[in-house]
Amino acid sequence: MTLSSMTGFARSQGVSGPYAWAWEIKSVNAKGFDLRLRLPSGWDATDPAVRTRAAAALTRGTLQATLTVERQGVTPTVRVNEDVLDAVLATLKGLGDRIKAEPPRLDGILAVRGVIDVVDAEEREDERRAAEVAIVAGFDAALKSLSEMRRHEGLALGKILGERLSEIGALTARADAAPGRKPEAIRKRLAEQIALLTENGRFDADRLHQEAILLAAKADIREELDRLTAHVAQARSMLTTGGAVGRRLDFLSQELNRESNTLCAKSNDVELTTIGLELKTVVEQFREQVQNLE
Repeated sequence: MTLSSMTGFARSQGVSGPYAWAWEIKSVNAKGFDLRLRLPSGWDATDPAVRTRAAAALTRGTLQATLTVERQGVTPTVRVNEDVLDAVLATLKGLGDRIKAEPPRLDGILAVRGVIDVVDAEEREDERRAAEVAIVAGFDAALKSLSEMRRHEGLALGKILGERLSEIGALTARADAAPGRKPEAIRKRLAEQIALLTENGRFDADRLHQEAILLAAKADIREELDRLTAHVAQARSMLTTGGAVGRRLDFLSQELNRESNTLCAKSNDVELTTIGLELKTVVEQFREQVQNLE
C-alpha cells in the first residue's frame, strides 16, 4: 500500500441523453472523514450510492463534492392557463364598466403572472434512470482521479518524512555520543557540586547524597535515547507499509516530542542542550507534515 495525503482536486463531466452533468470534488485535511455533498434539486436519488463509494475509497479528510446537471436539447412548451385567463378577463370587464379607460392590450394581458406557463417537456423515466447511473459512474471516475492525486502527494510526503526521521536518528546518535554523557564528564560535574556544597568548611552529608542522586539521574538519558530510536524505527516501518497511517504517525510525533522535551530538561551540558533543541525543531517539522497524511 502507498501513502496518501488528504488534499486533492478532481473534475469529471459527461452527457447522458438530454442531461449534461459535471462533478467537482476536492478534499482537505481533517481528523476524520466528512463528506459534504451538494446536489441539484431532484437528484437526491444519487446520494446513497455516492456516499457509499466515497466512504469506501477514503478514510480521512473533508470531501466537498458538487454536482451540476443541465437538461439540453429540450424544446419548452408554452401553455395558456385558461382558468387564470378567464379570471383576468372577467376582472378587466368589471373594471371597464366602472372606469373609463382604454381597452386592455393583448401583450398586457399575457404579461399577467400565471396566464402563460413555459414548461419543459416531460421527462422520460428511462432517460432519467440512465442519467442517474451515468452520474454515479462519473463520481467514481472523479473519485479515482482524486485518489491518484492524493497518492502522488503522499509519495512526496513520504520522502520528506523519511528525511526528517533520518535527521532525528542522526541527532539521537549525536546526543548519545555527546562529551557530557561520558563518565569522566559526569565525575567532573559531581566533583564541582561537592566543592560547592563543602565550601567554607561546611559539609552536609544528606544534601551531598541528594545532589549526587539528582546529578546521576540527569546524566542518565539512556531511556530517552532508546525511546527515540524505537519511535524512529516504528515510524519508518509505517511509512514503508503505507496505507492510512496518518493518525498513528501523529501519535508517534507526540511521543517523539515528549522524549525530546525530557532530554532537554535533563541536560546540564551545553552541547547536549543544543542537540535537544535541534531535535525539537526537527520533530515539530515531522509533526506538521504528518498532519497532511491520510
